[in-house]
Amino acid sequence: MSEPVDEFSFLAGQAADFGIDEPIPRGERVGLTLPDGRSLSALRYGDAPPVVTFLHGAGLNAHTWDTTILALGLPALAIDLPGHGDSSWRPDFAYTGRVLAPDVAIGMETWTSGPQLLVGQSLGGLTAAALAASRPDLVRELVIIDITPGVDPNAGPTQIREFFAGPTDWATRDELVDRALAFGLGGTRKAAERGVYFNSRIRPDGRVEWKHHFAHLSAAMAASPEFAAAAAAQQDAVSSVLSETGWDDLAAVSAPITLIRGDHGYVTDENAAQFQERVPAASLAVVSSGHNVQEEVPVELGARLRTFSGNG
Repeated sequence: MSEPVDEFSFLAGQAADFGIDEPIPRGERVGLTLPDGRSLSALRYGDAPPVVTFLHGAGLNAHTWDTTILALGLPALAIDLPGHGDSSWRPDFAYTGRVLAPDVAIGMETWTSGPQLLVGQSLGGLTAAALAASRPDLVRELVIIDITPGVDPNAGPTQIREFFAGPTDWATRDELVDRALAFGLGGTRKAAERGVYFNSRIRPDGRVEWKHHFAHLSAAMAASPEFAAAAAAQQDAVSSVLSETGWDDLAAVSAPITLIRGDHGYVTDENAAQFQERVPAASLAVVSSGHNVQEEVPVELGARLRTFSGNG
């Protein structure tokens, strides 16, 4: 793929591909320096202050929301979570909702001017729940996409770990596109090319690497059985604790909560039933999609979010 003039040059083509008639919003990249010196980056769409803020899943980046935001037709903010996109990696490898939420809160304080409809998918959903629990002043409504604290990390998420557990650098982006398609990810080749472009970078030596930290951690686990065994043991030790803190976060959220899950995503019927039992005031919706709802059915998702925002 040739380099575009800017990172928002794909928007018109995405709108055309999905038959979206909404005006193409102005997009800009914004950034800030966190108190410890790390950087946080985000994308802001539209000329008015954002009313919807988006948090992506593990291994993705803020551009995963582009088409959904086009369909939404409202001023929006999409944040690159720490360790992803143009945001700094965490030196402690701590990528959990409660750890990431304070960084996201600083971004929302800087880039928004009022309580948001906060939308989080996968890791972004758990981060959104932690943020809504700890900073209710920033969130007027919470939408979680295809994740609950009860999802088995050794079930659906295994595919993503296997996808990223390969070489840490590549000769061309086409090799990454081929790998994504071989794993059944990315949809069409055109969509996969766009996703790989935003999720990778060319190093000074000309090699291509993933931007996000997860791929490099997965590769280290694949290369070292000892490292993988230690990591697995650590995961087993903390998984139940993390699950309970996630449920605690949801219980502490005062804003309205909606869970949107794909009918063949990571959230099973059993997970959904557990969610309804433990968060009885929440709403639940099912769409015809896999885990990455924002990429598979972005027009439907945008329309649903528009009703949540009071503009439907």
